Amino acid sequence: MFDLKDLQESFETYLKAWSSRQSPDLLKVVEGLRDDLTKRKVLIKRQEELLAERNRASDEIAKLKKSGQDVAPAIAKQKELGPQTKEAETQLNEFQLEFEAKIASLPNIPFASVPVGKGAEDNQEVKKWGIIKTHSFSVKSHEVLGEERGWMLFEKATQIAGTRFSILRGKAARLERALIQFMLDTHTQKNGYEEIVPPFIANDKALFGTGNLPKFKEDLFKLEGFPFYLIPTAEVPLSNLYCGDILKEDDLPKYFTAYSPCFRSEAGSYGKDLKGLIRQHQFNKVELVKIVHPQRSEEEHEKMRADAEGILEALELPYRTMVLCTGDMGFASRKTFDLEVWLPSQNQYREISSISNCGDFQSRRMMTRFKDGSGKTQFVHTLNGSGLAVGRTLIAILENYQNEDGSVSIPKALRSYMDSAEKI
Repeated sequence: MFDLKDLQESFETYLKAWSSRQSPDLLKVVEGLRDDLTKRKVLIKRQEELLAERNRASDEIAKLKKSGQDVAPAIAKQKELGPQTKEAETQLNEFQLEFEAKIASLPNIPFASVPVGKGAEDNQEVKKWGIIKTHSFSVKSHEVLGEERGWMLFEKATQIAGTRFSILRGKAARLERALIQFMLDTHTQKNGYEEIVPPFIANDKALFGTGNLPKFKEDLFKLEGFPFYLIPTAEVPLSNLYCGDILKEDDLPKYFTAYSPCFRSEAGSYGKDLKGLIRQHQFNKVELVKIVHPQRSEEEHEKMRADAEGILEALELPYRTMVLCTGDMGFASRKTFDLEVWLPSQNQYREISSISNCGDFQSRRMMTRFKDGSGKTQFVHTLNGSGLAVGRTLIAILENYQNEDGSVSIPKALRSYMDSAEKI
């Protein structure tokens, strides 16, 4: 959400920022917004004037009664004001519903440092790490290897749940669990995050707070008969830990991490990544969330990025870091870094984490604030990122550490979680 006073006073700045997102549909929504802001101001002023006039009329009646004078003209005037005030209130409320729906549909505005572009082709590489291994054999894709070794059951998962679900068994299941434990241990013991076990369902209010509703309703799984949804990411419950609260400045920053299954309908992804674990309706992720002072959010964003990169480096997986352009950024983000891990079977880098700075966009929707040293109440800034997507990390290990005989070497950082085994 936005500071409406700032939006009205600096409308051209907002318009330029929204235009940079390169979305014709967005610009259609923005058209007329300046007139809406002016109309809202007029309606509010009209209602306030009528309320003030009605209050003055009430005071006048009281004075006339006290002095014993005729109150009939004053009462008649007050009666005239009643319907006018009610009508003004109705007009404002009706307008406000439409206006708030329009404002809620508008995405965050990018930072000035975000490159302007239309899509993924305009994202910019800011870092590349690791040496891509040269294999003397043809590397099998993770799903082929997984089915051959009996580690992945895709057909059975389809029979049980439907397409875009999978079953891990045996050594692959153990390796996924090891990855979750390793990520949580690293983020809590090394990077200073507090571990949370959140609910895996959320209500409308929580999902609105993070920006998932109303825009991305089609991407969510709703529980039939209940006002709840399966969470698309632990970002939702973690970011809402202080919804409606006013923190002390000394309470900041707050770092949280959580493992959770994530549930997404993958609306709009028809035909994409149909094989394997790349794009599933249910997948595991270790999430990172920060609630920070506005003056520290960009610094904290860089630190969160380094925390996620550190997992890939500890696992010795080649990756690159991209800063997303304005046209490829998420709805709630002001700036996003994507980490992309190397997948030999595809001969390309694939996204494994997005690390976003949302500024005060989410905190305004969640009403999460703090009192600064001068006693002024401000909105916090929220940041979130994958630390990492567990299934995609498993894919990267199965492919990058694959051996010619079909075995997979275990990264050194994980061996203590796998009974010191060197390969599976």
